[in-house]
Amino acid sequence: MGVHWALKAANSFPGKVGILDLRTLYPLDEELIFTKAKQYHKILILTEEPVHNTFAQSIAARIQENCFEYLDAPVLTLGAENMPAIPLNEILERRMLPDADKVAHVLQKLLAY
Repeated sequence: MGVHWALKAANSFPGKVGILDLRTLYPLDEELIFTKAKQYHKILILTEEPVHNTFAQSIAARIQENCFEYLDAPVLTLGAENMPAIPLNEILERRMLPDADKVAHVLQKLLAY
C-alpha cells in the first residue's frame, strides 16, 4: 500500500498530521485507533481499494460511533476510484490509485474544516 504517499503528503503539514499504519496492528487495536482520533480530532482513512463498502469505511464508522464528541470534522476516506476493473494500463492505474498529491489535497480540505 502507499504508506509512502501518506508520509510524503504529511510532510506538507508538519506537526499537524500523524500516521497510524493499520497493517501493523494485528489483531486490530481499536483502543489505539480511538486514542489517536481523540488526539488529532480529524481523521483520514487511506486505502488502495475502492472506498465503497470496505474495511476503510468500517473503520471510519467505528471511529465516528466511538469518538464523535472528540471529532472536529467528519472522518474522511480516500481510496481508489470506483472502476469496474483494475486498469492494465500504467496511466489509468496511476489515475485510479491514491497518490501523495491526492492525499495532500484531501488533508488540506480536512485540516481546513
